[in-house]
Amino acid sequence: MFEEDTTQGAVYRPDTAPTPLSRRPREALTLHTDGSAVVESGGPDDRSVQHAARWQQVGEELVITPGGRGSAGGVLHIVKWSPDRLVVAPAT
Repeated sequence: MFEEDTTQGAVYRPDTAPTPLSRRPREALTLHTDGSAVVESGGPDDRSVQHAARWQQVGEELVITPGGRGSAGGVLHIVKWSPDRLVVAPAT
């Protein structure tokens, strides 16, 4: 939720979390146990667009790399995670 973003990165919450209404499209991440992932972002008409990606643990971070058909965007680093909160920093 961009309202909670910090200097460490963007905060993501589960889709079941109480989220205030916003005109700004929300981004979403889905990580699958096989290492695949889906990154959702707002498209040109504000509808969600899904992009294929891969994830892996590198040291103490989870790294999400665009890949596959329909991929877009850059590498993301999940620098903190818990069952109800992810902190995602873009690659530096």
